Amino acid sequence: MLQVVCCDDEKEMRKALIKILEPELQLQGLEYQFSEFSSGEELLSSQLETIDLLFLDIEMKNLDGIETAKQLRKVNQRAVIIFITAFADFVFQGYEVRALNYLLKPYGEKKIIEVLQKALEELETEQQKYFVIEKKSGVTRVPLKDICYFASNRRMLQVVTTKNTSTFYGKLNDLALPDQFLRIHNRYLVNLNYVEHVESAFLYCHQEQLPISRKYRQSLMVNFAKNMLG
Repeated sequence: MLQVVCCDDEKEMRKALIKILEPELQLQGLEYQFSEFSSGEELLSSQLETIDLLFLDIEMKNLDGIETAKQLRKVNQRAVIIFITAFADFVFQGYEVRALNYLLKPYGEKKIIEVLQKALEELETEQQKYFVIEKKSGVTRVPLKDICYFASNRRMLQVVTTKNTSTFYGKLNDLALPDQFLRIHNRYLVNLNYVEHVESAFLYCHQEQLPISRKYRQSLMVNFAKNMLG
């Protein structure tokens, strides 16, 4: 579910923006949910980590959009931020908080749809950088770059990262992962970027010794060499 947030102290501007965004999201066939906030303070008191796409007014009373975005970035690095402003001079301040784009008031439908499309493309690219673990307790996004290896134990899988280990139900065969992830054993799948050394029957991945099956050895050696050269 795409969480779309509009934060603007002018109610009419929020409604006008959503009126244009909603049909476009429906055309894209996306599941979405809109949330509205009338101030930066109100936005910051919400669940910031769930925000996917944020349309944020810069000129608001008390806490402006730039400062609001700085606070948001402390807990949510992946949200796509689109600034809304009546003054082009403010646009350059967006680089500090990695704003993707901006809308100048009064904004037109064509510009909003164009900006929305770029934002959705950015979100799709960003999504591909994460492995998603789904449990009854909720959904966790694990950055692919932090994953060292996956280990299988019957119906349970472990994902071992540079920071911690998480366990969830699943099978190694069902994991959809980029090319740098390679099967080395019936019970292990490694991220080649963390493989330090390969022997005949085992390898070292993030300073841990893992076994190599004969079945996967040739593929491992070829891909390990390619990864070292690349």
